[in-house]
Amino acid sequence: MEQVVQQLRPYLLGCKAYFGLAQAPKTWHELDEWLRHRQSAIQLKHWKRPAMMHRELRALGAGETAAGRVAAHGRRWWRNSDGLLKTVLTIAYIDRLGVSRLS
Repeated sequence: MEQVVQQLRPYLLGCKAYFGLAQAPKTWHELDEWLRHRQSAIQLKHWKRPAMMHRELRALGAGETAAGRVAAHGRRWWRNSDGLLKTVLTIAYIDRLGVSRLS
């Protein structure tokens, strides 16, 4: 995940600098939400197996039920990354990875 963040950071900073004067806070907020959703999906994809997903989610503080539900549908990265996963891979978690916000 760190490699993805390092590759993404220059693009985000460049976009923010180039379009920073645009007065479209709603658009920036929606783009920020989409990026967090995509990063959560990428994180699930990196964990690959349901057992690994379950173990990592439990280590991040997810409840047994939430981790089990996400792991049960382990190959549905995009769908899983929007529901219960938001309670574990929060905005603070993504900020700790070093991803800059657009909004």
